[in-house]
This record gives sequence, C-alpha cells and structure tokens, in this order.
Amino acid sequence: MMEGGSRLPWTKYGSVLSLFVVLLAIWFRSPQDTVLDDRLDTVLSSLLRAERKVGVNNARPRVAVGFGGCVDLIVDGVSFLNKMGVSHTDQPLHHDYLENAEQLAQSFAYFFAPGAAAERFMINETLFSELVEGARDLPGNRWSVGGNAPVMAGRMATEGCDVLLGGSFSPDFTEVLSQHIAVAGKMIEEPDIHLILEYSSGASWGTYTSRRANRYIIHSDAHNPYFDSLEEFAEKLEDFRPDLLVVGGLQMMDNFPFNSGEREAVLSQLADLLTSSSPQIGIHFEMASFVEENIVDDLLHYVIPHADSLGMNEQELPNLLSLLKGSNITVLSDPNPRVATVLDQMREVYRILNQRYKDANSHSEANNGKSKGKPLTRLHVHTLAFQAMIVTHGSQWKNTMSATAKASLTANRHVCGSNDIDLSKARLIMDDSFSISHREGSQRIPLQETRPVSCWDEDDYQICVAPVLVCTEVYQTAGGGDNISAAGLVLQI
Repeated sequence: MMEGGSRLPWTKYGSVLSLFVVLLAIWFRSPQDTVLDDRLDTVLSSLLRAERKVGVNNARPRVAVGFGGCVDLIVDGVSFLNKMGVSHTDQPLHHDYLENAEQLAQSFAYFFAPGAAAERFMINETLFSELVEGARDLPGNRWSVGGNAPVMAGRMATEGCDVLLGGSFSPDFTEVLSQHIAVAGKMIEEPDIHLILEYSSGASWGTYTSRRANRYIIHSDAHNPYFDSLEEFAEKLEDFRPDLLVVGGLQMMDNFPFNSGEREAVLSQLADLLTSSSPQIGIHFEMASFVEENIVDDLLHYVIPHADSLGMNEQELPNLLSLLKGSNITVLSDPNPRVATVLDQMREVYRILNQRYKDANSHSEANNGKSKGKPLTRLHVHTLAFQAMIVTHGSQWKNTMSATAKASLTANRHVCGSNDIDLSKARLIMDDSFSISHREGSQRIPLQETRPVSCWDEDDYQICVAPVLVCTEVYQTAGGGDNISAAGLVLQI
C-alpha cells in the first residue's frame, strides 16, 4: 500500500507538470527559432504561390512513359543487414555488381557513410532470394510499385496527365495503377522485386554514420533488362499521340549478363522508336545510377542524342560529365554539392551535348544526309538542397520558374510521405546566398524568402534555382528523383 501511495501524487499531478514544462519551453523559446519558423513559412507560401501560377490544361496532357517496372520491398537498411547477419566491414569498396554477402557489406558501407544513393545488380540469384525472404519477415517492411517508369507515370497521372506506360507487369501490379494509366506490354506471373535499403540521416552501422538520408537498392531482374514491352509500346504509341515521351529504367541493363550483341540490339530498337517519333513530341530521358562504362557509351550513342530533356541527381551529373569529357566513370561524388558546382557542371553538359549535335548535323548536311537527333533544350538536376533547371530560350518547354518550384515542393511531399508540407519536419540547408559559378567575379544571388525561385538569363538559355524544404522525418527516399522529375515536367509540357 505504501508503495502504491508513493506513486499517487505523481500520477495525479503528472499532467499539470507536463503542461507547466510545455509553457516554460514556449516562454523561453529562442527568438531565433521564431525567426526561422517565420522564414520557412514565407518560403513555403512563396513556393506554393509559384507552383499555382500555372496549372495543367483542361485537356489532360498525354504522356508516354517507358520502360519496365518492379515491386519495391522497402526495409530499414541497418535493421535488415543486422537481421541477415551481414556484418559491417572495415573495407568500404566499390563493386560493379554483387556476388556475395561480403561484397554487399563493402558496397553498402561505401555509399552509406557519405549518404549517396546507389543501385547494384546481384548476379547470385540464390543469395538474392534469401535476402528477399529475410526482408519479407522484417517488421516494418513495406511493398510499393517501383521502377522509374511506373513511378513517373503514377506522379504524372496524379498531377493531371493521361499516361501510356510501357512495361511487362503482373495482374496484381496493374490493378493498383491509376485509372489514368494504360499499360502496353505483356502480362507476367511474377514481377521483378527490388530490395530498397532505406536509412536516415545520422543512422549508424558499425563504425559508420550516414551524412544524409538515402537508400541502397539491390536487384536481380529477369524481365526489365530486355525491354520486352518495347514492341507493343511502339504500336500503341501511334494511336496514343503523346505530348511527351519519357524514357527511364535503362540502368537495369547495367552489368546484366547479356549474350553478345543483345543489349545493342535492344538499344538500337529503342533508338529507332525515338527517331521515328514526331519532332514536335518532347523526349525526356531520366538518368540513373550507372557504373558500367560501356552502357553509358551506348546511351551516348543510342539514347541521349534523341532526347531534348535530361533529368538526373547530384551523383549522375558528374558521372555523365566525366564520360563526356573522356574520363572514367565517377562512382561517388559529393552528396551535398554547392549550387555553383552543379551549375558549372550543368553548363558544361549542355555545351558539350549541343556541340555534339551541331557537329553530327554539319557532317550529315555535308554528305546530304538527314538531320540527326535533337539539341538538348532542357536539363533538370535535383539535389537534396535545391532544384536547378536550364531551359533554352524559344524551346517548347514553358513555365520554368513554376516547374522548378513544383519540383522543389514534390521533393518534400514524397520524402515525407504527405501532400501537406509540415514545417515542423522541414529545414532549409541551401546557403543564404549562392554564387552562380566558380568563375572569378561571378554574381552572388541571395535567397529571398518572398521570391525563393531565382531565375536569370545566360547565353541562349534561362537558369532557375529553387531551395528544397528538406524533409527531416523521412518516410521514403526511393523514387524521389522520379517523382521530382515527373512533377517538374508536367508544368512544362
């Protein structure tokens, strides 16, 4: 009785004490915190106003998106590796593909500490199946529609588009797609599964601590690398008459054990499809994590010359630029680059690709041939801290400022898992002002809360940069780039 009685006063007055503590916290709240809250609120309302300046037209834009798709099995990466007995390693190493648990540990550690996104093909099907079975039993796991094409298609349907999706899916898969998505492809019994190992900023695995939230993806696809929906997609494309054609998912070919000539044959078919599409249709290519130099060389031959729009993240941009300049693949780059660094890299990619286009067509005209490919007129890079776009003056891409704002807002909405942006779960990490280039004497632009999207003209293009309200309580990073790119495109068709 005495023991019970001794606890009674705390039970009785606990709620009063809690209220008192809360009131004290509010009373002693730092004025700086209030200023930061007001600043975030102003940035958010300004971004929302910029997003709402334009809307999707009443006719619902028509977008064709390929290729492939999968079912994502999403788990907490650290908990999963611990459960599977994959011990942390003191040797973080880059591997082009995975054969065993030791390579998985080394590769995961390599990208986990800096917090860089990565995706690797596992050639050991038995090990992959064991990992999938282990993930199925892990508490808190989630299943989701995955793959570049279905994720982008889903976002575009949500934002008001009618979509033709190219891919081979199971009946269960197609049932959960939006009614505004029509599928072109074969039915399959079992979809490819991708293991998504998510982790938060500050997560620990052994001696490693992640610098930012991100994910490590493992796959062992059987269907996606072959693009077996390509023929049916091409047939339906003619009647569908899209305003925009989006191509993604080509990283499924990276380090896949094709027979000699198989990959080139598939990419040649894709090139024929892109070449035969109407010149009035915009073509967007969404980059991804590539580590095999041969496939990026193939992309530079078969795909990128036919795209007038490219989308990529802060890892994929220097990777592409490195290869364009004749260097090796850049496997790991700064996961939190400065604005000036990204803009200089974007300008260089834009310049090199358009010079390649001019050179190819000068040679073709000299030999009385047809014009080849398309000039690059739109480049969108999405990073954790900001969104950046380059759009050519007079091109078909419109509403660049609003599109950049929408891409920024979509980053928070997707990662936090909510359409409503909660400022208590957001922060700005972009600098208060940024230099537009590392060139000496370059202009600095201050971040204005009431006009957070900064746009200016250079050469033959406009550049827009918008800060991201970075989500601090991460629901999911996988699919972030696809959602962001798709949302930005919707307002520019």
